[in-house]
Amino acid sequence: MRIGTYNPAWGGIEEKEIVDVMRSGKILIPQIEVLPTAVVANPDKPPELEIRFDMPTAVDFNDMKAPLPHNWQLRFIHNQLFKHFQNPSRFCPGAFHSTIVRKAEFRSEKHREAYFAKCAAVLQRWAIDGPKSLNNGPWDADGEPLKNPTEHNSGIYLFTDRTKVTHFFAPNFLPPYDTEDKRQIILSFLAEEWDEKTLSWKKAPEKSFSTKIMEALDCGNPIEKLMAS
Repeated sequence: MRIGTYNPAWGGIEEKEIVDVMRSGKILIPQIEVLPTAVVANPDKPPELEIRFDMPTAVDFNDMKAPLPHNWQLRFIHNQLFKHFQNPSRFCPGAFHSTIVRKAEFRSEKHREAYFAKCAAVLQRWAIDGPKSLNNGPWDADGEPLKNPTEHNSGIYLFTDRTKVTHFFAPNFLPPYDTEDKRQIILSFLAEEWDEKTLSWKKAPEKSFSTKIMEALDCGNPIEKLMAS
């Protein structure tokens, strides 16, 4: 989520208020483990290339024991932040993606097809390994090791801009996530989605929609399934 500005007079929110809220425990931060679901070109001309981190299946709100979709942590955090911080300048352009290239152009359509085919192959291999933490160790905002690391260190970072990280907020809502009380909390925040066009909340879809990657993960031998697709 982008704060927009730290100046309340311009529709923003003071940095201290953000830090105080994040440290208070009002925002539940799970251990964040993600799985990239696609590499796409956005509608810009020339386009930006984005890695998507969508939930590849819808949430099952009826079966409390059903597995949670991959990347559920991102929507869970996003929805909490959007509900708590309602300053006019806050926004989240194209939620659940990371831009890797701006103004991308290809030498030919064949080069474009080959590039995205290579991306798809990498994503399939990544899917077999499963979701990964956002970091490879307990790092603080300054890039130094955390003084008091724990088993779960994949949390939230606050940036002043794209190059300056100022704060790290460790997970405070820890696994496992299959207990009834935790599952009810999670589902309550996943029940809605933020509509970027209407700038309003809408009910989240409940019907499952499988992808080739998820079908591969669900079978007994995912490599055979992927090779056959």
